[in-house]
Parts: sequence; structure tokens; C-alpha cells
Amino acid sequence: MCPHANGDNLPTDPSQMVPVNISHTNGTTTNGVKARPNGIPGAQPRNPYAPRYADFLSNVSNFKIIESTLRGSQSSCLYAPEGEQFANAFFDTKTKIAIAKALDAFGVEYIELTSPAASEQSRSDCEAICKLGLKAKILTHIRCHMDDARIAVETGVDGVDVVIGTSSFLREFSHGKDMAYITKTAIEVIEFVKSKGIEVRFSSEDSFRSDLVDLLSIYQTVDKIGVNRVGVADTVGCANPRQVYDLVRTLRSVVSCDIEIHLHNDTGMAIANAYTALEAGATHIDTSVLGIGERVGITSLGGLVACLYAANPEYVKSKYNLSMLREVENLIASAVEVSIPFSNPITGYCAFTHKAGIHAKAILNNPSTYEILKPEDFGLTRYVSIGHRLTGWNAIKDATNKIKELADVRTQSMEDVDTVLRVYHTGIVNGDFLVGESDKLDKLLQRHRQSSASDLTTIA
Repeated sequence: MCPHANGDNLPTDPSQMVPVNISHTNGTTTNGVKARPNGIPGAQPRNPYAPRYADFLSNVSNFKIIESTLRGSQSSCLYAPEGEQFANAFFDTKTKIAIAKALDAFGVEYIELTSPAASEQSRSDCEAICKLGLKAKILTHIRCHMDDARIAVETGVDGVDVVIGTSSFLREFSHGKDMAYITKTAIEVIEFVKSKGIEVRFSSEDSFRSDLVDLLSIYQTVDKIGVNRVGVADTVGCANPRQVYDLVRTLRSVVSCDIEIHLHNDTGMAIANAYTALEAGATHIDTSVLGIGERVGITSLGGLVACLYAANPEYVKSKYNLSMLREVENLIASAVEVSIPFSNPITGYCAFTHKAGIHAKAILNNPSTYEILKPEDFGLTRYVSIGHRLTGWNAIKDATNKIKELADVRTQSMEDVDTVLRVYHTGIVNGDFLVGESDKLDKLLQRHRQSSASDLTTIA
């Protein structure tokens, strides 16, 4: 349910929800907004949420998603574990394969798996997924350690993601290594993985609490030896968008390789930080379905897609099978035994539900008045909620207009009015017609009258 500020609840019974016709032929363009070319014939209106032309570093319309739902943890050594590290998560092989196939069908560019060094089962699962022949590249996430690297390169993965903590907290209380050791080991592991013809990324852990000089030094070092990507990780979710922009933009000025970012959501900033990172020049974003992961998780796949869709709908639609999103999220929600939150972007119960009368009128006239996302692009439908004290006449104006039309012929009894409302309500619920399709309401009423007359004849 979607709690409302006035204490009401939106009905969970579909019979009280009105699906709204989402097809428009009135010359609308992006998100239903009618083109206003500002005096230039044929010109398209500018999307105010799109990147500015001056943002020459921005990759908001040129990015890749590294989907980390299937990345897990090994003992206490694999840093920034996601997916399986969610409190309720345990994925068996069959479930992992189903998730991998669903993510691939959605269109993510990379699928990141648990380190094969974690356990024999993790290694077996990694090899099994690599043999599926998916379009997405398969990565595995390992410690910056030669033992892990030797196991990883034998599994058939397309890439290896290497990580080690660089903050003073982790250097003192986790692995106990200094920056000289970290740099030496990183070079050794990266050169070994590269020698196998496999993509390799090097990431610091707890980047935003690491010394900036240390970070830039090691990133420049691994960039020079040919790493494919360097990774920045907000491991404890402490960063804000300004900090993310500053660090990524600084890093962009000192390395030539791609930049990946991994953002935890402890302070609710993960999606905003991911978008900001792309604006600053990052190229790859780590996500998980429903944002599941360690503690409160990381950047959610659906939330990020919603944010980037608002900036450039056509680009996002061209990259991903958006109608698959709900199926993917339902799969994960079932696997980890949670419900999809009512406030979840795109697929939440209330995402495309309109209750207030003022909203309903505007939505029926032009959906973009109160929607930045088009539900039909995600295989979904918008609804106008009826049957509560906020209902406006616009939500049921087809029925009221019909009653007025019939009343012009003869005065309508309460039974007549009730018949119109019941036929209208039943037709909406059964999907026989949508709001605005008054001609179909006429046909249903005629059918109802014929059926009633037939019943009376049979009784007589």
C-alpha cells in the first residue's frame, strides 16, 4: 500500500484502480510533451533534464552498467561484497543462473560474480555461468592477491575486478599493508591477469576516506601498465554528490583508462552520487537489483535507470529492454524474500498511480504534467485511483457524461445510474476499455441491456 499524508491508504484491490489510456496521437513528443519549437519549424523541444552541451566530460549518455547482484563474499577478505551479502540472500546455482539470464535479457553490459576463490561451489557456479553464452561480459571480483588471480583466470571469465583497501582505517585494522606493498602487489596481479588476455580493473576500497595523494599515485601507476578501468568505492556510503564529482573529475584528469564507481547507500545518496559520477567523467556504474547488498546496499539498477531515462529517454531505451525490469526485480524480491517497496522507482506500487483530483485531470489531459517517466516504455500502465474522498470528476467523467447524455432523453432513476456506474467500473477492471474510450462504454451498456432483456424473456 501507498500511505497517504491524510491517513488514507491507496486501495490494493485492482477493482478500485482505473487504468488510463496511454496512447496519444495529438502530436506529443518525449514524455508526452507537445513540441514547442521556440520559433524554429520542425525543431524538437529540449529536455531540461539532459546534460548540458558544456558538460564535455559527462557520460550520462555514454555509460555501462556492471550488475553486482550475484557478487558475494568470501570469509572476511573480499571487500565491498554485494548481492549475496544482503541479509536475506542465499542463491543456489539454479537461482544464480536464472538471475544471470534475466539480467542479460534486460541488457546489462557486465555481470559480476562472487570470487571463485571464496569456495568450491562459488568456483563451480562461476564456470557454469561463463558457459551460458550470454551477451553480457562476465566478471569476477577478487582480492588483490596472486592466489585469487590464478584461480579467477581459469574459470572462463571475461574480466577480473581487483580490489584492496587504501584508507588508513582498512590499512590499520583490516589487511595491515602499507601503500608501497599495495602498489607492488597491484602491479603484479594486474600484469598477470593481462597476460591471460583478460580485462582487468583495479579498485581502491574506502576511496573517500583515503588520502588523495595515495589514491592518485596508485591509480596513475596502474593506468600506466594498461589496466582497463580504475574503480572508486564509497564503501561506507559517506560521500555526497559534490565530493563524488570532485574526486572523479580529478581522477579523470590524471588517468586515460575508464573509471568505475561503486556507491553504498547508507546515507541515501547512491543514485544521486552515481549520476554525478557520470557527469564528472565516470564510465561504469556498479548496481544491484533493488539495491540489495551489504547493510542497506548500493545503487539500485531500477533507480539508476529511472534517473538516466529522465536525462535521455531514447538512449536508455536503445540500450536496455526496459519492460524486463519488473520481471528482474520480482525474481530478486522472491529470491531474497522481500516485497518491492511502494516507493520503488518505476516498479513500486505507487510509481504511476494518481489520486488527487487535480492530478487526475492534468494526467488525463497530458501525462507529462505529473510524470517524468512514461510507464508504457517499461511495459507498465498508469492508474487513477477512485473510490476515495480525493476522487475528482475527471477520474470518472466518462460515466458522468454518459449519465447526462441519457438524462437528456429521460430522467434517470437511481437504478439507471447504478447500472451505468457498474458497467463502467466492470469494464475498466476487466480491461474492456480505458478512460477516454466512451464509444466502448456505449457498446458495453448496449450489451448489458440486451443481456438483461434476454434474461427477462427467459424468465417469462
